[in-house]
Amino acid sequence: MSVALLWVVLPISEVTNSIAFLEPVREGSRLLDSSRFVGRSKNFLCNGRLEKGKQQRWNSGYLNGDSRNCCLEGSRLKNQGKFSVIPNVMVSPAGEMTMSSEQKVYDVVLKQAALVNRQLRSREDWDVKSDIVLPGNLSLLSEAYDRCGEVRAEYAKTFYLGTMLMTPERRRAIWAIYVWCRRTDELVDGPNASHITPTALDRWEARLEDVFRGRPFDMLDAALSDTVSKFPVDIQPFRDMIEGMRMDLGKSRYKNFDELYLYCYYVAGTVGLMSVPVMGIAPESKATVESVYNAALALGIANQLTNILRDVGEDSRRGRVYLPQDELALAGLSDEDILAGKVTDKWRNFVKKQIKRARKFFDEAEKGVTELNSASRWPVWASLLLYRQILDEIEANDCNNFTRRAYVSKPKKLLALPIAYAKSVVPPRTSSPLAKA
Repeated sequence: MSVALLWVVLPISEVTNSIAFLEPVREGSRLLDSSRFVGRSKNFLCNGRLEKGKQQRWNSGYLNGDSRNCCLEGSRLKNQGKFSVIPNVMVSPAGEMTMSSEQKVYDVVLKQAALVNRQLRSREDWDVKSDIVLPGNLSLLSEAYDRCGEVRAEYAKTFYLGTMLMTPERRRAIWAIYVWCRRTDELVDGPNASHITPTALDRWEARLEDVFRGRPFDMLDAALSDTVSKFPVDIQPFRDMIEGMRMDLGKSRYKNFDELYLYCYYVAGTVGLMSVPVMGIAPESKATVESVYNAALALGIANQLTNILRDVGEDSRRGRVYLPQDELALAGLSDEDILAGKVTDKWRNFVKKQIKRARKFFDEAEKGVTELNSASRWPVWASLLLYRQILDEIEANDCNNFTRRAYVSKPKKLLALPIAYAKSVVPPRTSSPLAKA
């Protein structure tokens, strides 16, 4: 199923005819891992590898395909007197205590927040470093970022417009993160997904390690490598997103919401962790770094749950059911009912409960958007408001998400943009609900 890639981008509502795939490329006697990124109406692709002391060679390819776009993030929702979605500790049928998915994700959040806090203590205050030095022509890095911007503009026009309010450094970094997430998602959701194996994902992860070491394989990787050298972005969320792709290769059912939560974090919540260091927190914010990360994660979880509810019919026809099996059973429903695609009172009640849960995550996410750097808020608010409206459209369709695809009309999208902008200029409150106790 399609995933919500970026909470800083409009959630990837669907990915249809594009794919990032791996194929061997030789440089002399050495075999390199290269990537082709396929997308609609763009004629670019560069394969190669950056190495010290060598002039770089970029091999051109072409893009062909179609896709829409997306956003991301999941949330741990620390229970600060608000509400708790899932417990921190789970008890197995055998009576054994195990850590919940929520707690596992929260441990990652703490690590990401610690990275940013260390930077703030060092008084760098979100300052970015100069561009990494590329062998040969320094204009290649600028061209790499331009390519990322073209992809962003092609598949997420609204968000692309919003990023223009950011500083050039932040804007380019967000583009680079988006492109990597998109390429990763398309490994399992693109037209060539049937050819992707766990080994291919292992190779993609090894390639990621090289990107973080400053050894990108191609032009698009070069932009990300430069980004992670400037901002306190950790590799773990990137690894976790790849883990979500592995789940899609071998898992088509989820026993309970704890399992589904972890999946939503992997494929969507990770992007919040990637992007918060780039977007920045408002200097006047009283919120803790940890709480802002939690809000970013909450938006990703909300977006992914919305994706799941919107795409029930489409996913079931592909043999996937992204709904908690125990909650289906409790509602008197089964996979057979989903495959039958019949809207009944039982189904309406079940869907409404799932919508209620998603809205709670959206509510939690809203608390963190205002705490972001002022130049970063508009695209995030637009993403949140537009995606939340998909839930309204599902209800308007009488919960028929088997044969009717819920979407936000263009007039409603246009109406949401000024509303999002008005919310984005509201500064953080002096007594933030996410402030330190």
